[in-house]
Amino acid sequence: MEKFIEYLDSSARNLRTADHMAYVTYPLLKEKRILFEILNNIYTSVLNIVNAILQYEYFYKRISLYKESRDNLAVFKERCASRYQISQDEISKINELFSLIEKHKNSPFEFVRKDKIVIMGENLHTDFINLEKIKAYLLLSKDVLRKAEVRIRGRI
Repeated sequence: MEKFIEYLDSSARNLRTADHMAYVTYPLLKEKRILFEILNNIYTSVLNIVNAILQYEYFYKRISLYKESRDNLAVFKERCASRYQISQDEISKINELFSLIEKHKNSPFEFVRKDKIVIMGENLHTDFINLEKIKAYLLLSKDVLRKAEVRIRGRI
């Protein structure tokens, strides 16, 4: 099986898990820390979609891949996204998601306040995660996955 198909399958699994956690588990338990797990599943799903697109384009010799993930992400934005009808708004939301995960990983301090998780960053800059934001990222990832699957699986 081709690597890009494996990435798409993995992405779909992560999305199903995130969807279930957002719409079933979280409302049932009301545990704010579950939001991090949902966000991580969405991040992994989007990352797998990007990797699937990059592998597919590399397989058909349309792009070159690099060792640095930032370089590959730039290739995705510049050369691949338009071919898959991924809009600039969707790309900016993907960047926002990746940035939020990076801040979460590097955050010295996180806490729960009301219905939000607050991530404190360097020089006391804060970011918030709430269920509405999670659901927006979930819809984004579903849409991008659908676009990638139509293009990739439609040709196989």
